[in-house]
Amino acid sequence: MEENLPEYTLQQLALRNGQDRDEVWVAYKGLIYDVRKSRLWRSGNHYEHWAGQDLTEELKDAPHTEYVFDKFEVIGLVKNSVYRK
Repeated sequence: MEENLPEYTLQQLALRNGQDRDEVWVAYKGLIYDVRKSRLWRSGNHYEHWAGQDLTEELKDAPHTEYVFDKFEVIGLVKNSVYRK
């Protein structure tokens, strides 16, 4: 499944911040998730976190685990991510 997904650079991800475009995307461990349907991300930010960013390092400070991403669709891959072989 993942091998058929489009790749995006971190610069392209940054444009999907809910402000510049309607897309609200975040990355975690090399995968890009569409979080637009979440009421918590609707305005492009979630507490002190902003859409259009890689949240891998920030998750350790969150009150939830990585399983929070299970409810969102993976729509792309981060190009040249260290998390993917």
